[in-house]
Amino acid sequence: MILAVSLIIPLLGAIVFLECPIDPQPLSFKEPPLLTGVLEPNIKLRQAERIFENQLIGPESIANIGDVLFTGTADGKILKIEDGEIKTLAILGHGPCRTREDEPTCGRPLGIRAGPNNTLFVADAYCGLYEIDPVTGDVKMLLSTSEPVEGHKMSFLNDLTLTRDGRKIFFTDSSSKWQRRDYSFLVMEGTDDGRLLEYDTVTKEVKVLMVGLRFPNGVQLSPAEDFVLVAETTLARIRRYYVSGLMKGGADMFVENMPGFPDNIRLSSSGGYWVAMSAVRPNPGFSMVDFISEKPWIKRIIFKLLSQETVMKFVPKYSLVVELSETGSYKRSLHDPNGMVVTYVSEAHEHNGYLYLGSFRSPFICRLNLEHV
Repeated sequence: MILAVSLIIPLLGAIVFLECPIDPQPLSFKEPPLLTGVLEPNIKLRQAERIFENQLIGPESIANIGDVLFTGTADGKILKIEDGEIKTLAILGHGPCRTREDEPTCGRPLGIRAGPNNTLFVADAYCGLYEIDPVTGDVKMLLSTSEPVEGHKMSFLNDLTLTRDGRKIFFTDSSSKWQRRDYSFLVMEGTDDGRLLEYDTVTKEVKVLMVGLRFPNGVQLSPAEDFVLVAETTLARIRRYYVSGLMKGGADMFVENMPGFPDNIRLSSSGGYWVAMSAVRPNPGFSMVDFISEKPWIKRIIFKLLSQETVMKFVPKYSLVVELSETGSYKRSLHDPNGMVVTYVSEAHEHNGYLYLGSFRSPFICRLNLEHV
């Protein structure tokens, strides 16, 4: 009894007197979709092979020019992978790059795309938008995060997608309040200060297309270039914004109430979209995020007592990739229920019959032969 009291009193004191780093908002979720039919759990992702293991860290996004792969990593580098060899193509920030406190100066390249002239376009969470020569490594800054857009700073650039002619770049700024290193705060607080923006490479103008988004993440321009899909991670859904045609300037829901929290979106060879999710909402099962979504007081207690890294350790390692049709229906799903092979998946990039699976924190890329699934 004495031991119990000696433990409870300091705990209660911490709960009452410690400041909470977030001001969580109550969020309402529908019951997650049943994992049946095309969403039935399987182990298809475990057929993937890990490549370049322990040779890179956190290859969030992947692009290819021919058979040469490119990715950005947690140490601020843009890597070029050719003939089985990894080379550093460019470094956007400056060292050191050892801890989360170093991220703002080290830089953190996230979304990466190949442009029409075989140049690379990169969104760095802290630095801005860049164009990079894939041969020489020459870096050209297109847009700096130091420049506020419509009165709001860009604190967390995330993903980008561009038109075939390379003139327009659509990109997400996940938050003006939270940086990438505090993404768990962004999710748990439910902050709605994310935006979808457009950058014109000719006029250098920046436009805000959507506001009030809760953790806008991956983006993908449709094959017809008439709309852009935006993953709204916190709310487990994908929004659609029309950039041409009769609906230009309008927005609607593409997929809502998803079985997990969507990250990057990429085109599939069937004309649909691959969506990666590193955290799921199991049904049947228990989703902690859903449970505490309407209980801000629980979130406050959690973040008063635990660090972000500790909280993340409680998130189950369940990797899920779904393929959506051109209209947003589920075509198939690929699972690794315990993250035995594919962990912390952030993107599924299709190239030449394979899915290359990016990860925001794993020390490898995974490659899956689509003929086997």
